[in-house]
Amino acid sequence: MENKYFKKLIGTKCYLSPMSKDDAHIYTEWLNDFFITSQIGRSDELFTVEKETEVIVKLTEGYNFAIIEKEKEKLIGSTGLMNVDFIHRRAEFGIFIGDRNFWNRGYGSEATHLVLDFAFNVLNLHHIKINVYSYNSRAIKCYEKAGFKKVGTLSEYLQLAGKRYDMHIMEILCQNFKGTFVEKSIENVIQDKPASSLELL
Repeated sequence: MENKYFKKLIGTKCYLSPMSKDDAHIYTEWLNDFFITSQIGRSDELFTVEKETEVIVKLTEGYNFAIIEKEKEKLIGSTGLMNVDFIHRRAEFGIFIGDRNFWNRGYGSEATHLVLDFAFNVLNLHHIKINVYSYNSRAIKCYEKAGFKKVGTLSEYLQLAGKRYDMHIMEILCQNFKGTFVEKSIENVIQDKPASSLELL
């Protein structure tokens, strides 16, 4: 069977690949899991395989990736850049770990690092923004670890189970990020080293 994943950006625990529409049923299962979608404020939405297939096809036209666990070649989530503006060199970041078995194990942090490395050192963007709900402390820690800073709050922005929650706006600038994969890859190209030496973090 042909491998449907391709190693675009490589970490120690996971790598980022172009998304495959063959995975629509997996994403659909995740996006109909109330516990998972409540983390990102999308519990009100209904998803079908047909709808998700269309979404994936659309996402493949931009800078969006599947997150693949390296050892077992297993899809565990997705991440990418939205609303990319090359004039002002800015974009919005998003990440979603759908497989709960991989929560709190560093995969989200590594995937975030890889996308930011791509954004700042390949696309040459300057400013990346992300929005996160105040109750999602795990996500906030992940973004802060990558270098995001909280720059604003929209008060009582979301209502869920009779309670209202704030939404935080976080940002990171290119000068506040130190990437490793892209820089090491270019060094290996210059030194004519084999592709097998492209290990990341």
